Amino acid sequence: MSQQVQEKYEESQLYKIRHSAAHVMAQAVLVMFPDGKITIGPPIENGFYYDFDLPRNLTHEDLEQIEKRMRQIIQGKHAFKKTVISADEAKKIFADQPYKLELIEGLEQSGLDEYGDPLKEKPEISIYQQDTFVDLCRGPHVENTKEIKPDAFKLMNIAGAYWRGDEKNKMLQRIYGTAWEKADDLKQYLWQLEEAKKRDHRKLGKELGLFIISEEVGLGLPLWLPKGAAVRKILEDFIYEEQVKRGYQHVYSPHIGKKQLWITSGHWDLYREKMYSSMDIDGVEYLAKPMNCPMHMMMYKSQIHSYKELPIRIAENATVYRREQSGELTGLLRVRGFTQDDAHIFARPDQVKGEFLAVLDQVLFQFKRLGFKDFEMWLSVRDPLKKDKYLGSDEFWTQAENAIEEALEDCGLNFIRAEGEAKFYGPALDIQIKDALGRKWQCTTIQVDFMLPMRFELQYIDADGQPKRPVVLHRAPLGSMERFIALLVEHYAGSFPVWLAPMQAVVIPIADRHLEYARDVTQKLRAEGMRVELDERPERMNAKIRDAQNQKLPYMLVIGDNEMKAGQVSLRVRDGSQQNNILLGEFMARARDRIARRAAEL
Repeated sequence: MSQQVQEKYEESQLYKIRHSAAHVMAQAVLVMFPDGKITIGPPIENGFYYDFDLPRNLTHEDLEQIEKRMRQIIQGKHAFKKTVISADEAKKIFADQPYKLELIEGLEQSGLDEYGDPLKEKPEISIYQQDTFVDLCRGPHVENTKEIKPDAFKLMNIAGAYWRGDEKNKMLQRIYGTAWEKADDLKQYLWQLEEAKKRDHRKLGKELGLFIISEEVGLGLPLWLPKGAAVRKILEDFIYEEQVKRGYQHVYSPHIGKKQLWITSGHWDLYREKMYSSMDIDGVEYLAKPMNCPMHMMMYKSQIHSYKELPIRIAENATVYRREQSGELTGLLRVRGFTQDDAHIFARPDQVKGEFLAVLDQVLFQFKRLGFKDFEMWLSVRDPLKKDKYLGSDEFWTQAENAIEEALEDCGLNFIRAEGEAKFYGPALDIQIKDALGRKWQCTTIQVDFMLPMRFELQYIDADGQPKRPVVLHRAPLGSMERFIALLVEHYAGSFPVWLAPMQAVVIPIADRHLEYARDVTQKLRAEGMRVELDERPERMNAKIRDAQNQKLPYMLVIGDNEMKAGQVSLRVRDGSQQNNILLGEFMARARDRIARRAAEL
């Protein structure tokens, strides 16, 4: 969540409800465990949590009792009262709460807030009290507990959490909850969670035979099975076709490079924690590439370029390797080796705006074709308080940010300014898309970069015969292929449009005497380029249809005596509709049309 979005959220009634619900939950827990120790309880994106140090492990039955107690507290209509106090007064109030005392020390001495984050100004120490419960807190809260609707919150689960996120500290018990303004909002959220479980790409990936992750190979290193590989190839072909139309040249680069390359690019200094250890080859250190940029810089540098040649657009579907923590790995969403639909555009300064808009046009076109129509734009810029974590001067950063802002304003696009979200060598437009459940996914990055051309000493010869420095646009419309396919699986719940489906149709003969014609139909469809399988198993027709539906195949072609005699098929569509006794050619024309248009309908 960007700083701008976070600030807006913190001003909302929903934030106050969730913050207040966290305090009520802490009060209910202390009623059950009077000797319990409390830590912090902030609102989060879809709810809240609170961390506790308790005499025993909590159970799900405990959550039911805590919820019951919370509703009793809410009915009391207790006001949330804020009081500003001194550090000494705070220490007396929380004398039996060691975690709170540690936070007070931080507030008093090191300028940290109650969540351990640095403060810009000398902190105000304040407490909030409702009923008998007092907490160290800066707020905000609702006026009184009755504003928390008893039918609009729910405690979700229990998890372990180290104090202050440091594994050297004690493991605490974290209770997660969710709270909403209305009961219907809670109901919708709980439905969304259940639907998300059904759509989980890890579950569907296994059921549909898309990919596996093998411990023998390594965590975070997915293996694409034939059906998953088919989806990926279709997607890559779609991207390639679109890039060719838009003037991109395709290249290949190695998976490793000399360490010096990454020192020159700045990755070694500013991205080292995500890079794997170096390997010694003939006394020279090499590194697995975490990004493709340096390789493409060297390709550009290998020739002398005239201003007339620019822009030069270099594209590559390239696999990169990043050192992710084991606990962060999640199916295809977070992996250690992934492939990007990457490209770098080398442009003159006067071409930057036009190239940026062309990339944006391509991105939005691809998303709409893939079934996504709702976007959120973030202009990711530097954290002004941590400029040492970024390359380049203020002048270059301002110039790059202005170029992106002007392009977005020309398109009439709204965007959120997200401080601290920029990559280390330039600001970027990051695009989040919303899926069928309304969830946001970060995909696209379009970045304007003045720094790498300088670090790699890139040039072009301008109209005046003098060498000039190009500007580089980094762009990856879909981002990671692995992550994007996980998104597609969950967006479509595994029921891909026919053009994306790993298997588009299955031919189902009713009896053995229909096999020969069924094989002929299968061959004709394959000759048309369709992905088709023939179900020759000695199973009943209804069982074959049920299995095909479970595999979410778009089309099922049933063949019996009538179909065989007339050169027809009986069509059953995944959505439940059917059409008996249609000519094979008629079906082929329909399917060909849907695939050629990359249509969503069947």
